[in-house]
Amino acid sequence: MSFPPLRLQQLPPALALCLATLLSACATPPPEPPVVSATQDARFRHAEATTPEPDATWWRSFNDAALEALIRRAQSANHDVRIAVQRVWQARAGHTAMASRLWPTVALTGSASSERSGLPDQVKQGKPDTRAYRGALDLGWELDVFGAARASADAAELDALTAEDGVDTALWLVSSEVARHYIVWQSARLRLVKLEALLKAQADTERLTRSRESAGQASRFDVARAAGEVQSLAAQLPPLRTLVAVSETQLAVLVGTNPNQPLPELASSGAPGLPTPPRLSAKQPVELLLRRPDLRVAQKQFMAEAARLRESQADRWPKFFLAAAFGRQDLRLNALDLSPVRYSTAALAFTMPLFDAGRLRAAVERQSAKERMATLQYEKAVLGAVKDVDDSLVALAQERDRSTALDATTRARRTGLHHAESLHREGQIDLLQLIDAQRGVLAAELSAIDGQAQLALNTVQLAQALGGGWQDTPSANTKPPTSLAPESLP
Repeated sequence: MSFPPLRLQQLPPALALCLATLLSACATPPPEPPVVSATQDARFRHAEATTPEPDATWWRSFNDAALEALIRRAQSANHDVRIAVQRVWQARAGHTAMASRLWPTVALTGSASSERSGLPDQVKQGKPDTRAYRGALDLGWELDVFGAARASADAAELDALTAEDGVDTALWLVSSEVARHYIVWQSARLRLVKLEALLKAQADTERLTRSRESAGQASRFDVARAAGEVQSLAAQLPPLRTLVAVSETQLAVLVGTNPNQPLPELASSGAPGLPTPPRLSAKQPVELLLRRPDLRVAQKQFMAEAARLRESQADRWPKFFLAAAFGRQDLRLNALDLSPVRYSTAALAFTMPLFDAGRLRAAVERQSAKERMATLQYEKAVLGAVKDVDDSLVALAQERDRSTALDATTRARRTGLHHAESLHREGQIDLLQLIDAQRGVLAAELSAIDGQAQLALNTVQLAQALGGGWQDTPSANTKPPTSLAPESLP
């Protein structure tokens, strides 16, 4: 329901401006996110007693130049990162639009009108021909007395900050994904080299067995067994070659390039070899709130919903509007030119909801529910982050023990194979026993490679769980890169 505006023609413009400023209420700061008890612990449950300080750019600790180059390239060219940067531009524009409600709008208006009729001169004295030129400066201002506009601007600002943390989240995730696929690629290549070498040796064994069969020193069973081993090894090569190719194309997509073209970083990586995983420090759970960008996103989303709740609550109170116009007009009546004159007007109006069938109350209740959901989502995200770290710590510790056992198994089976080869040359064991020894060494070596790869993958998982990989990267917290600005896009 609207009331007629209160005319304030006698009020000086400066005094009206001061009145508007005094009526504008100060915004209430948004509430702080809830404290989750899991972050108050002194250390993680499965953390080691002493570990070195973590490196924010953890991938450098792998001492792999190709991995560093791929991650550096992905952080600047990955499409998810670039999309996140554009979301920052969008959110900042939205904040500018919402913040503009706190300021008056000023517009320059002008008009020209002419009205003529063929009425007699006596009639025109009562209804004259007119010609008018007008120009004015119009000012309009919604006075934010109860803080609705301020709350809306705060929510939009938090949305922009959330988008900026979204860039850090994209950088954080893409770094881990590049490292994972690079480790899988190196592991598949290493397994492929091992199998190809063993396949060549097994083919030589098959030829030797056929020669011994011709000389009557081996049976057809020995030949069939040797040939079967060759075919069994050959059958393991295509899946590994597929995994190598798929990993290469996935890495190409992550770094934002054509998957049909080879990556120079991979071409320059040299012989297959898994990077040596570093030891990372878990430190205290509370540091996750600062290190993990996804937790910062959840935190700001909660604060934005709280600001929107204040806006919906303020919408139930009256709204005040100030309007003013300062202009000049040149008027002509019939043949009489009047001197140009100035004119001004000022008005203060308000509107207050009286009956809306519960719409505004429902809006408050709906926003209250959204704020509570954002609170629960934040608490869930924090608990999930602590769980990720603890799970990664225990998995990494157990994988280290497993890798140690696998390495010991490999050494023992290689020693056994060396003795089996000597016994086979002396004729003390048959070919079947030698092949069994070779198969055991192959299985142990492949398991050791898997263990090394899993150890590196678990290290990457821990680094991601700790929130590493974003502090020293280009962040949107200052300004998105010029190369990713809207004006630079085709």
